[in-house]
Amino acid sequence: MHWADVAAQALAHKSDTHVVSTGITPSGEFHIGHLREILTGDMIARAAKDAGLSVDFVFIIDSADPLRKVYDFLGPEYEQFVGHQLGAIPAPKSDGNPDWERFQNEGWTYANHFLEPFLKALEEIGVRPRLIDNLESYRSGRFAELSKIACDRADDIREAIERISSRELPDGWFPWSPLNSRGGLDKVRVTGYEFPLVHWEDEYGESGSSDITKGEGKLPWRIDWPAKWAWIGVTCEAFGKDHGAAGGSYSTGREIVQLLGHEPPHPLVYEWISLKGQGAMSSSAGNTIGPIEALRLVPPEILRLLVAKSKPNKAIEFDTGMGLVTLADEFERLAARDFQHELTNEELSRRQKVQIEDAAGAMKMATVVSGQKAEATAVTFRHLALLAQTKKNDSDVWTSLQASGALEEITPQLQDRLTRMRYWIQSEHFPNEMRIDILTEPNTTILETLDEVERRILNSLMMTLKTCEWNASAIGASIPQSAKDLDESPRSAFKVAYAAMMGTEKGPRLAPILAEMDREEILRLLEACVQVIEK
Repeated sequence: MHWADVAAQALAHKSDTHVVSTGITPSGEFHIGHLREILTGDMIARAAKDAGLSVDFVFIIDSADPLRKVYDFLGPEYEQFVGHQLGAIPAPKSDGNPDWERFQNEGWTYANHFLEPFLKALEEIGVRPRLIDNLESYRSGRFAELSKIACDRADDIREAIERISSRELPDGWFPWSPLNSRGGLDKVRVTGYEFPLVHWEDEYGESGSSDITKGEGKLPWRIDWPAKWAWIGVTCEAFGKDHGAAGGSYSTGREIVQLLGHEPPHPLVYEWISLKGQGAMSSSAGNTIGPIEALRLVPPEILRLLVAKSKPNKAIEFDTGMGLVTLADEFERLAARDFQHELTNEELSRRQKVQIEDAAGAMKMATVVSGQKAEATAVTFRHLALLAQTKKNDSDVWTSLQASGALEEITPQLQDRLTRMRYWIQSEHFPNEMRIDILTEPNTTILETLDEVERRILNSLMMTLKTCEWNASAIGASIPQSAKDLDESPRSAFKVAYAAMMGTEKGPRLAPILAEMDREEILRLLEACVQVIEK
């Protein structure tokens, strides 16, 4: 049983109606690490619906959270907004400073700026939750009743946080953070409370009152989170391992939500997605690749498979090079399998059956449209990468595939993949070991390093390729044969071939590359190389 189906089964034991929630703070550029949370929630919601449950899948935008600091991608003018709520300050322009004109004319906020491209990526990847804006929820009074309970039970909540988290809250702590005289949440001290007003003084020498019912402030995070569970009615939520640690915000939240009169949701803790060789992704540190960028490289179902095939408690290393090629080819292999037929084999061991069921479940969750069956394209990403580099025109790619018998018709799915492949090849993410760079002119420096035997092999290679059939098999046999004809080592022939055609000592397999290129162009290059060494 797939991990999402296991979660759905646990929910089914509790009720027939559920609210699955995920959320995010739009403090900077979103990266694919953020996709793990919302895709985990989406897959649980999909599995629960498949199980016959009534499910509302929500995505909470934590726009009421404050700007923590002036990040590297922001200009110095944002210093005035540190501590201000993300949904109440201007979005940055290209120079990193506030876009006052758009903020005043359109109400375009910092939160909008970073959220919009993420929502576009979600649409493309097949995730369509109900959006809940946290700042608007505070301002419209959604939190008012629960905030009153929290303020009335301030001592109980304080005791719970200190006991569970093993940390002491500061003197004057209160379960409501008022906006200060400058509109921020920092540098303010609560001096009194009588619902709906929380009275305060700030470090600027000003004092005032915060109206809870109008959202003139917010609950601190450890209370805000369980309050959202309560008013939205959340019954299941996926969250990162930092929140799930002992004494963390889920530990305190599950007790606080009961103080507020509600039950905690079913938890699903997930591990991080990291970039290969670079560690955990961080928007503020610049160690990231955004979901839009990732979707330019590969189709959305490939990114969905990345999350679907890994249990949430397993860390994922995202590799935009060969790892992504391997993942894409894995998708093709899985899409071509008939899992139902495989499961009819009565000789399967329990372990084999579980592996097949897990693979089938992952592919079910990888599809962009729920219930749609994944279709194999019969063209691996490795081969498509080769064709995209050796054929300048898309029509030549399709002609090659049809001539080889690998393709009968050009589908929109294949055209989409070729478009993404061409972008990937031009990007910094494409793996060097797959990059094809056949020379158009001889590399004199490399050719001058060839010894007398290797120079003779070069001439033999040119003559051999002139007469062989122009396909991968024949070319693959002709390269070593050019050395054997001179009673020399076949290894020397490959060294010579790479030197002449790629200007390197080694590289990707030459035969399938040359087979996709114009024979006369390759022979002209070899003739030019022979002329160089004969001078």
